[in-house]
Amino acid sequence: MTEIRTETVPLVDGSRLRLTVAEPDGSVRGGIVVLHEARGVTDSVRSLVSAIAGDGWLVVAPHLYHRDGADEIDAAHSDEHVQEQVDKLDREEVMADTDTAFGWLAEHDIQADRMGVVGFDLGGSVALLVAARRTFGAAVTVGGGGVTTPTSDGLPELLDAAASLTCPWLGIYGGPPEGGEYPEIGQLRDATDSARVATDLVTFPLTGHRFDADPGAAAEAWQRMLNWFGSHLR
Repeated sequence: MTEIRTETVPLVDGSRLRLTVAEPDGSVRGGIVVLHEARGVTDSVRSLVSAIAGDGWLVVAPHLYHRDGADEIDAAHSDEHVQEQVDKLDREEVMADTDTAFGWLAEHDIQADRMGVVGFDLGGSVALLVAARRTFGAAVTVGGGGVTTPTSDGLPELLDAAASLTCPWLGIYGGPPEGGEYPEIGQLRDATDSARVATDLVTFPLTGHRFDADPGAAAEAWQRMLNWFGSHLR
């Protein structure tokens, strides 16, 4: 696995944003911003950052909870505690943090059309919102809620943003174990189909709510993500 490190960048609001970053060993294909899950920058997120860098990308993951001094919410904490942290997120602050991550890529000579964003769980929802307000090469959402009901008071529902996507977007979602898709995902599909960019939405039947509980689905989702970036970030 590619080695990762953490850097700290001062922001105009006086806070300091932590960035987990990883560089490929060889030539750089482009840059990817990774948006973390609801529990923060966990070992799983760090492993993903390292693995994406291993595919040739310069990778940066902003710590979205940095204003509260949090990097990761321990597994011992309840889902209610996690939701309390999510509820503190403010759309403009999240956009500022992702802008800083994209700026970090630009400082490392990555052009906007070779930048992408991918998010998992909470980060998946944020990735779509970012892709509707910023212009760059491609975006991928892996799971996450907030489609018809806002993820938090500070983040809008995804249906409001979906038709405004500014770059090619791939959505990867879990579906019912028996196949098909949940109604809200069908609504999201219809909304993204009206965007003026290439979009694709794929669902996998899952026995649980997370891809990491289904190795086969996780492997295919991983490959689809890499293929999407490989096709659009050139």
